[in-house]
Amino acid sequence: MTASLQLSDLQARFLALLPKIERCARFYFRQITCFAQRTDRIAETIGVCWKWFVRLAERGRDAAEFVTTLVALAARAVKSGRRVGKQESAVDVMSHVAQHRHGFNVESLPISTRTSQESIYGLVKGQEELDAYEERLTDNTVTPPPDAAAFRIDFPRFLGSMSERDRALAMYLSLGLSATRAADKFGLSPGRVTQLRQKWQENWRLVEGNAEPQASQLSAA
Repeated sequence: MTASLQLSDLQARFLALLPKIERCARFYFRQITCFAQRTDRIAETIGVCWKWFVRLAERGRDAAEFVTTLVALAARAVKSGRRVGKQESAVDVMSHVAQHRHGFNVESLPISTRTSQESIYGLVKGQEELDAYEERLTDNTVTPPPDAAAFRIDFPRFLGSMSERDRALAMYLSLGLSATRAADKFGLSPGRVTQLRQKWQENWRLVEGNAEPQASQLSAA
């Protein structure tokens, strides 16, 4: 039998198993809510299964005898970054493998073109605040690229450790607005806003390694 006929035979056998392989892959990645990402993972799993199916056949093994195990191992490998063409980078912030391994998400920032008119105009000076926030995020030539990249990773994680109200207040204050104005907006006293701002500044310096923890923080830990 020629190599081409052998390959045709393997393809026919694999296609017969394909519905079961796809069904198992869909079940494995069922918790991924993004349709595009889930579809990509399923396709990669099928591709890895095909490569392993051929490799096992070359060694005299018939993967049809353990299809479920084959798919489970392939799906686990895809989840860890294996791809049919190349390994997915574990240090690229846009890589889902890196996000899963280091526990962070990449999300779209609030900009005018992606914010509903109700969200903008439903608040007093909503457009003004959004414009100010966008201006703060504009690329600049002053901050060194490594520091800018580290900030874009660390700051969302820092905000994620706060409550929803505190996160909104911190982002509001990051625009350079006064404690009095923030107090009026969030129903707090100016003194309380100042206390929170000082607390967050100290916590941020600790995150960045620019300050030593105070005795009270060490005892609380």
